[in-house]
Amino acid sequence: MSLCLCIDEMHSSLPNMLAEIGVQLHYRPELTATEVPAALAAHPYDGLMVRSKLRITADLLAHGPALRWVARAGAGVDNIDEEALAAANVTLLNAPEGNQDAVGEFAVGLLLSVLRNIGRADREVRAGQWRREANRGEEVGGKVIGLIGYGHMGKAFARRLSGFGCTVLAYDHDPNCAPDHYATLVSLAELHQQAEVLSLHIPYSAANHHVVNEAMLTGFQRPIWLLNTARGEVLDHAALVRQLAIGQVRGAGLDVLENEKLATLTPAQRATLDALEADPNVVFTPHIGGWTHQSYHRINEVLARKIHDFLRRHAG
Repeated sequence: MSLCLCIDEMHSSLPNMLAEIGVQLHYRPELTATEVPAALAAHPYDGLMVRSKLRITADLLAHGPALRWVARAGAGVDNIDEEALAAANVTLLNAPEGNQDAVGEFAVGLLLSVLRNIGRADREVRAGQWRREANRGEEVGGKVIGLIGYGHMGKAFARRLSGFGCTVLAYDHDPNCAPDHYATLVSLAELHQQAEVLSLHIPYSAANHHVVNEAMLTGFQRPIWLLNTARGEVLDHAALVRQLAIGQVRGAGLDVLENEKLATLTPAQRATLDALEADPNVVFTPHIGGWTHQSYHRINEVLARKIHDFLRRHAG
């Protein structure tokens, strides 16, 4: 019997799903980050399941010498030191398949909100203003939508754009990125030349920090609308403020921020966020792109399947 410690809130279907594959679950979402090392050391856990409560580091792994796998309930693994896992011979399992559909749908909604001024128009009507001409919008049809990153999330977005009569171009630095008929893989130079909308679908890593910066944004031959449903740290928000001010970025939909703990913003981060909040062409949402009732359950299904496959491969 495999033994797993789960330290974050998960859909209630998790215990039964794990029991069916021979995994005994210790469900401890009440644990604080500082309490996890002692909890991990208290039993010979071979599995650890997390969301984003804490960073998975070499120091933490040292408290779980029996660990064989870490399961991340979601797509992003930026809170996990993958080199430390490899050094400890611990396998990382994540579940981008679990919320890819949620993100794909949400990105369409965010795109429509930005192009059609939905959020702004809603606020105005609630304030007693009926401004039709001021809220005349843009259609998705006929536009060139550029994606940076063409993994699970980028592909899910592209599939949902297929009925809009637009052209989807995707750039991915991975030479093994698999093409499909929903988007054309292009170079970054081609994306700069043709895109009218830029949508970000890349994970965060040290190499990707502020990869979408002043130079990236000014490189587009036409003014663009910008969507970020990936990770806030891949986008230089101060650069975005400047590009919005000069019209190189026509509007932005931001589901993620550089610092999402709003009570801990630095003065510079606060000033940048204030500037973005003051721009009527910016739409914010609180990192809910992959956050649906269906994805909450589906992530469990994906992880249970991957854990089962891992245990079968390493039986005995």
